[in-house]
Amino acid sequence: MATTLVSSAGGMLAMLNEPHLSLKLHALSNLNNLVDTFWPEISTSLPKIESLHEDEEFDQHQRQLAALLVSKVFYYLGELNDSLSYALGAGPLFDVSEDSDYVHTLLAKAIDEYASLKSKAAESSDESIKMDPRLEAIVERLLDKCIVDGKYQQAMGTAIECRRLDKLEEAITRSDNVQGTLSYCIYVSHSFVNLREYRQEVLRLLVKVFQKLPSPDYLSICQCLMFLDESEGVASKLEKLLRSENKDDALLAFQIAFDLVENEHQAFLLNVRDRLAPPKSQPSESSQPKPSETASTQNASASGQDDVQMADDDSAPMVNVPEDPIETMYAERLNKIRGILSGETSIQLTLQFLYSHNKSDLLILKTIKQSVEMRNSVCHSATIYANAIMHAGTTVDTFLRENLDWLSRATNWAKFSATAGLGVIHRGHLQQGRSLMAPYLPQGGTGAGGSPYSEGGALYALGLIHANHGEGIKQFLRDSLRSTTVEVIQHGACLGLGLASLGTADEDIYEEIKNVLYTDSAVAGEAAGISMGLLMVGTGSEKANEMLTYAHETQHEKIIRGLALGIALTVYGREEEADTLIEQMTRDQDPILRYGGMYALALAYRGTANNKAIRQLLHFAVSDVSDDVRRTAVLALGFVLYSDPEQTPRIVSLLSESYNPHVRYGAALAVGISCAGTGLSEAISLLEPLTSDVVDFVRQGALIAMAMVMVQISEASDSRVGTFRRQLEKIILDKHEDTMSKMGAILASGILDAGGRNVTIRLLSKTKHDKITAVVGLAVFSQFWYWYPLIYFISLSFSPTAFIGLNYDLKSPKFEFLSHAKPSLFEYPKPTTVPTTTSTVKLPTAVLSTSAKAKARAKKAEEQKANAEISSAPDSASAVPSGGKGKSSGEKDGDSMQVDSPTTEKKSEPEPSFEILTNPARVVPAQEKFIKFLQDSRYVPVKLAPSGFVLLKDLRPTEPEVLALTDTPSSTTSAAGGSATGLQSSSSAMAVDEEPQPPQPFEYTS
Repeated sequence: MATTLVSSAGGMLAMLNEPHLSLKLHALSNLNNLVDTFWPEISTSLPKIESLHEDEEFDQHQRQLAALLVSKVFYYLGELNDSLSYALGAGPLFDVSEDSDYVHTLLAKAIDEYASLKSKAAESSDESIKMDPRLEAIVERLLDKCIVDGKYQQAMGTAIECRRLDKLEEAITRSDNVQGTLSYCIYVSHSFVNLREYRQEVLRLLVKVFQKLPSPDYLSICQCLMFLDESEGVASKLEKLLRSENKDDALLAFQIAFDLVENEHQAFLLNVRDRLAPPKSQPSESSQPKPSETASTQNASASGQDDVQMADDDSAPMVNVPEDPIETMYAERLNKIRGILSGETSIQLTLQFLYSHNKSDLLILKTIKQSVEMRNSVCHSATIYANAIMHAGTTVDTFLRENLDWLSRATNWAKFSATAGLGVIHRGHLQQGRSLMAPYLPQGGTGAGGSPYSEGGALYALGLIHANHGEGIKQFLRDSLRSTTVEVIQHGACLGLGLASLGTADEDIYEEIKNVLYTDSAVAGEAAGISMGLLMVGTGSEKANEMLTYAHETQHEKIIRGLALGIALTVYGREEEADTLIEQMTRDQDPILRYGGMYALALAYRGTANNKAIRQLLHFAVSDVSDDVRRTAVLALGFVLYSDPEQTPRIVSLLSESYNPHVRYGAALAVGISCAGTGLSEAISLLEPLTSDVVDFVRQGALIAMAMVMVQISEASDSRVGTFRRQLEKIILDKHEDTMSKMGAILASGILDAGGRNVTIRLLSKTKHDKITAVVGLAVFSQFWYWYPLIYFISLSFSPTAFIGLNYDLKSPKFEFLSHAKPSLFEYPKPTTVPTTTSTVKLPTAVLSTSAKAKARAKKAEEQKANAEISSAPDSASAVPSGGKGKSSGEKDGDSMQVDSPTTEKKSEPEPSFEILTNPARVVPAQEKFIKFLQDSRYVPVKLAPSGFVLLKDLRPTEPEVLALTDTPSSTTSAAGGSATGLQSSSSAMAVDEEPQPPQPFEYTS
C-alpha cells in the first residue's frame, strides 16, 4: 500500500548504498516498481545500479534485477541500444509476455537486431558474424509464447523475418487450421520477403509441410512448385491425380492445369506437359515417337474398349488385364491435360466466349471515323488501333470490311499497322490464324499487291494471334525472316517471332534474330532488339551482355532503343540478381541505355513493391538530365507497385504536379499501369486534372491511363466513368483539339471497351502470381511513344472477365449461379444512340400522350414476354436478352438498338438486389465478391472460384446434361468476309446505318 503514497525514490536510492545485500535487493525490487514514474530521479544513480549488475557478490537473480532496472531507465531516456543490451542481461526477468510499451518496443528492437544479423550472415556467408545467445533466447521465448497462445500468424511473420524456418514449420503444423495458415504463409512470403533466394527457401519448406498433410492441397503445392520452377514435381503430382480412379481427382488435375496456365509461363508449362509419362498399357504405342502419341491417345479415348481388346491379343503374356481400362482412362485424361497445358483449350474457350458475348459498339467507331480528318494520318491510324483493341480476341472485323475504301488510304507504316490489327482482332485463332492472314502474307511476289508494309504487318499479326503459343507458327515465321532482305518485312517477322516464342529462350531463333540485328538496318534492328528480349524474357542470361555490347557499337538510335528495352526484358523478375546489369545501364553515358535501365528496374522488381527499387526510380525521376529517362523512371514505378495499387497514387502524387511535362506524363501512365482495371477512386482523382493539362502529350497519357483504370467499371459504381466517356466524345468531335490529345482520346475509347467489353487489364493472376505476358505486353506498349505499331502489345495484357464452368469433358454445361448485387452495378454500358444533335434531344417533347400510352402498352406486353422467356432461360451475361435472343421474330431491327429497353423501363420498379447468371457468364473483377453458388445446384466447383475456368463436379451424373451453346467463330470469318456479320449481337450489327423508326401508329382524339 505504501508505494501509492511515495513522492520520491530518494529513500530507495539511498538504500542502494547500504552494506547489507538484503537491503539492496529490497531497494532494487521496489525501484523496479517505481521506475515508470521516477525514472528521471533514478537515472542520476545509473552508475551505481550498473555496478550492482556487475557485482560478483550478488547472486544471479539480483544481478539480473539490476540489469532490468537499468534497461528500463535507458528505455525512458530513449537509448534503445543500451536498453536492449541490459534487457539481455536481465535473462528470464525480461518477461516477453508482459503487456507494456517497454516490452513491446524492446521486443521489436530485438527482432530487428536478430533478423538483420541473420540476413547478414546468410547473404555474406560470413562465419565471423556471431549471434548473441541471449538475443537468440529472447526471440525463441517470444516465438514459443506466440505458438502457445495460438497467435500463429504473428509467430509465422516473426519466424520468416528472423529466418527461423524451424519455428515457422512448428507454427504451421501446430495451428488449428493448417490449410489457412499455409495460404497466409504463401501470401506473406510473396508480399514481404524481399530476397528471391530466401523466398524460395520458404516455399520449399511450405511444399514439404503441404506434402505431409493427410489430404494434401495439390493446387497450392503446384503453385509453389511453379515458383520454384520445378516442372518435374508438378508433372508427378498431376500424373498421380490423373491415374486415380476417382473422377474428382482428374477434375482437380484439370483445375490445377488451368490455374497454372493463367500465369502464362509458357516454357514451364511445356516442360510439365512433356514430362507427363505416356500411358503404358499398349506396347505398340509406347514405341512410337512422341508427336503421334496424342493422336493414339485420342483413338484410345474414342474407341476405348476395342483398343484394350487388341492390346490383350497382341501381348497376352505381358499385359495385366485389369490394369488396361485404367491406362485407357489415363490416356484419355492425359490427352485433355496436354491440351490445357499447351494453352490451346483455354484459348479456344476464351475465343468462343469473347465471340458469343461480344458487345462492342460500332457506333462509337463510326463517330470517331467521321470526325477524323482524312489528312490527319495519326488520327486515322489511331482509329484503326482503337478498332483492333475494341474487338481484341472477338474475331469481329465488321468495321474493317465495311470501310475498305477508307482503310485503303492508309499508306506505308499505317498500312503495316492496319494489317497487324487483324492479329489483335483474331488473337487466339490458332487453328485458322494462318489462313486468315493468307491474303496479306509474303508469297514470293504475290499477295496484297505485294506491298512490303502489309506483308510485314501480316507477320506481326501472326505473332499477335499466336502470342505465347507459337509452336505451330514459329517455323513459318523463321522461314519468312530468312527469305527476305526487305527491312519492313524483317521488322514484322522479328516482332512476330518474338511474340510467338515469348520466353522460350530458343537458341536457334535467337541466332537468326541476331543476324538481322547485325545487318545494322535501323528499322529491322529496332524490332530485332525488342524481339531478342521477348525471346529471352526472364532468363537473366549472358545474352544481355552481348546485346549491351552491340548497343554501344551501333550508331542507330532506333537500334539502341530496341536493345535497351530488350535487355530490360531479359532480367524480368530476377530481382537482386539483376542489380549489376541495372547498375551498368543506369550509369551509362547514353541516355537511351539509362532509359533501358529504368525498364530493367521496373521489370526485375515487377510487382514486388521493393523499397530499394522505388528509391532508385524516384532518384532518377528527379535528378537525371534527360527528360526521356525521367519520364520512364516515373512510369516504371507503375510496374514495381502493381501488386499494391493503392500505394501508387500516393507515391506519384507530387510528381504528377511537377513543372516538367515528361514527369507528369510518366506519373499518369504509372497510375494507369498499376491501377489498371481497379477503378480506384484515388487514381481517378489524380488523373482528372491531368486530362486537361496544358501540354498536349500529358493529356494524351492521362486519357489513356484513365481508360486503363476505368476499363469495365460501370457508371453505376462511379459516376465519373460517364463523365469521362462524354469528355472523350467531346475531344474527338472538337475540330480545334490538337492531334496528340485526339489520338489519346481515340485510343482511350478503344481501351474502355476493349475485347467487346468483356476483358480487363490484369497483371496478377488470381493466385497473385504475375502474369508474365501481360506485364511484358504493357512494358512494350508503353514504348509506343517512339513507335506507334507497338500499341498492339496492350492486347497481351487483356484477360477475359468470364466465369466459364467446365465439366469432365471440358464442355460448358448449362447451370445457374447468383450475383448478389444490383444488376446495374455490373451491366454493360448502354449502346450509344445516333449522334445527339440538338434536334434529336428535343424530340421526346413532341411525342403525343396517346402515342406514348400506346407505346407503353406495347412495351409492357413485350417486356412481359421477354421476362417470361428470361425466367425460363436466363441469358448469359445479364437479365437482358442479348443479341435478339429473347425477341419475337416480328420485332423490327431498329428496336434492337435498344438492347437495354427492359431495364430502362423497369426504373419505376425497385431494382432487384441480385441477378441470376448462366454459365458461361461475364463476371467483372469488382463483381467477384458477390458471386454465390446456388444451394441445390447440380454442379459444384472443385475449387471455389468466382471467375475464370472452374471445373465442376456433377452431383447428378445419371441425368442428361444440357450444354451451353457457345458459338465458335467459324472458319468463314476470314478476311474475305463470310458470315462475320452474324457475329454481332443484333444491337451493333444493325445500329450502324439505320434510319430512325417511323412513329407508332396512333389515333387522334380531339
